[in-house]
Amino acid sequence: MSQTVLRGGFGVFYDLASSEAGNLVAFFHYPFGTSKTLFGTAIGGTATFPFSSADAAPPAITAANVISGGIFGFDPNLKLPYTLQWNLALERGLGEKQTLTASYIGSTGRRLIQTFNAFSRSPNFATANLVTNAATSDYHALQLQFQRRLSQGLQALTFYTWSHSTDDASAGSIIGNNSNAFLPGVTNSNRGPSDFDIRNAFSAGLTYQIPAPKTRALTDVVLRGWSIESFITARSAPPVTVYDGAFFSLQNDTARVRPDVKPGVPFYLFGSQCLQAPPAGFGQPCPGGKGFNPNAFTPPPTDAKGNPIRQGDLGRNALRAFGATQWDFAVHRDFPIRESLKLQFRAEMFNSLNHPNFAPPVSNTVGSQFGRSTQMLGQYLGGSNVGGGGLSPLYQIGGSRSVQLALKLQF
Repeated sequence: MSQTVLRGGFGVFYDLASSEAGNLVAFFHYPFGTSKTLFGTAIGGTATFPFSSADAAPPAITAANVISGGIFGFDPNLKLPYTLQWNLALERGLGEKQTLTASYIGSTGRRLIQTFNAFSRSPNFATANLVTNAATSDYHALQLQFQRRLSQGLQALTFYTWSHSTDDASAGSIIGNNSNAFLPGVTNSNRGPSDFDIRNAFSAGLTYQIPAPKTRALTDVVLRGWSIESFITARSAPPVTVYDGAFFSLQNDTARVRPDVKPGVPFYLFGSQCLQAPPAGFGQPCPGGKGFNPNAFTPPPTDAKGNPIRQGDLGRNALRAFGATQWDFAVHRDFPIRESLKLQFRAEMFNSLNHPNFAPPVSNTVGSQFGRSTQMLGQYLGGSNVGGGGLSPLYQIGGSRSVQLALKLQF
């Protein structure tokens, strides 16, 4: 018998500024300070262990240190950031084993943490970092889910999301966010798609227990216990902020300065357009068949010293990179040993079709590779510090085809 269920919920969730407090203490010596680095003889230094009294002595904090360095602190009116979240879901049963669910999800973040960095605001300090409540965010999504519970050896779960996330900044720290919060008019111009804004996302997982024919005992031993799994994921392109790397500040504040847009010039080059000679194209193919048009942007106006006098009119996260699609496939077999003990053999193939997924194009307009993707998505997501905190491309979506074999003892 089919049933329909309506569910809803609402919540208020408060956060802390603890991450930025840690940054100020660990990286910036809150409220000000100094540091020294010792190098061992193995890499050309003079320090040996145990340290001498001179090496172990903490560095002195002097007026010269403070003037050449910076001061770091919190807005005295800083308040706890909070998020309002709500959802409404309609679930419909399709027979005894299957359900279809449609959900609306909403979230608004207010008083979100954002740090800004300023230069030359005082003769006593070279720079000043201030943690504030300057950012806000909004998220809305439609989610569709189909679920089939295990029946006749088959179970499945598929999920589709159409969503849109906007904010002023997607990271609270100045280390990960260069859209400055304190410049006149900049907060509004920085509002745009979140760094993680994926408009369309689809995933499907399926498991099937292969029935073994009831024939001879030997055939049954060979064929029984096998299962296959498939997992498909596909998503649309994430946003990219194009910026002019010739500038590092705006009105004496740290900022990622975006370029101006040339009217009537398309943002993207496709296919054979990339083969045209610069500046109309790249003079070579675009990885992934798409690139940012280097002829579509121009630096913002500058003053007599060559410093930008305003933010470029290109919006934050205005362009889109590449979508991603991947199919993972696995087969496994259980070998029962006794009632509570079994051995499982697994063979798993990631990105089974070896489908190429490309990283976002280089977004620095003054870079020699601007507008072109220079690596695969798996490498990009793994970061440049694999083994030291970065995750290997083998364990990321968007890597090349890889196969692993495993034995698992379950008890």
